[in-house]
Amino acid sequence: MEQEVVEAEIVLPTHLSFKRIQMYEKYPKSQSRSRHWKHLKQILQAENYQNYPPDEPTYVNIESPPSMHPCKRICDVTGYEAPYYDPRTNLRYANAEVFKLIRSLPNDYVQRYLALRNAAVVLK
Repeated sequence: MEQEVVEAEIVLPTHLSFKRIQMYEKYPKSQSRSRHWKHLKQILQAENYQNYPPDEPTYVNIESPPSMHPCKRICDVTGYEAPYYDPRTNLRYANAEVFKLIRSLPNDYVQRYLALRNAAVVLK
């Protein structure tokens, strides 16, 4: 039977479409694998901002107008984003558990929470 086996050279393509490309094939040794990002401190040191005129905009003296988007409403108790507020105490809350806690707070604690947000009002 061994005599019947005929040796044939199989020619395979260098890249099979169903195989994943190996990293050493994708990135030869001379190429960098990732992009190197500069921090703001490195940019500032490289730019020599002392040589620019003071009225030219740079990273150091950029002025922008106030944001047109409304500020996020934060829960007064937990610090999470708060889609709700209690109409009786004017405290913002994130979920039902915090709402139960807010309703059980005495008025002086409610006033303290509102004072932290600069929204202190006299509650009746």
